[in-house]
Amino acid sequence: MNVVPPALGRLIADLHRLPGVGKKSATRLALYLLRRPAAEAQALARDLAALHETIRLCSNCFAFSETEPCAICADPQRDSSLICVVEDPADLMAIEKTGSFKGQYHILHGVLAPMDGIGPEELKIHELVNRLGRQQVAEVLIATSSTVPGEATAAYLLDTLRGKDIKLTRLACGIPMGMDIKYADELTLVRAIEARKRY
Repeated sequence: MNVVPPALGRLIADLHRLPGVGKKSATRLALYLLRRPAAEAQALARDLAALHETIRLCSNCFAFSETEPCAICADPQRDSSLICVVEDPADLMAIEKTGSFKGQYHILHGVLAPMDGIGPEELKIHELVNRLGRQQVAEVLIATSSTVPGEATAAYLLDTLRGKDIKLTRLACGIPMGMDIKYADELTLVRAIEARKRY
């Protein structure tokens, strides 16, 4: 005998498909939504539906946006000669939270992963090269992660962009603030030494 009503079961299954949401978490979320006022659930449903109706990719940087171009690309206070290349929109959001970057962005929407069938054609690399041809750019900051795919993507970008009259920089990596050096792994120490700066 199935004690879960079909509508609740479908919602649990939908929530379970979200990344990082297990069956128990999906059940807990579905039951929470069921206990809330119907107006809250309807507002959530409207917001979910609006995602695909109102949000698109900026044609310049490929960030999620409701306007064309996005607010960052349209901002005259941003330095359009400095472009930070990131893997996905979450990386843009993380950098923006710091308030320290005043340039523009270019979002690749992924990293190179040949085993998963993701090559340069699946990323926004061609669009980046085209953008550099039409926009006055002095520096490209490659801010991919320090994972193996992130490093491979950074190396590919460096090879692709080398030879252009543009300064190519890489996001520094190394010892996190507050970490005791003796607990760092060898790769982290190597990257910290390579990314050292003069005081």
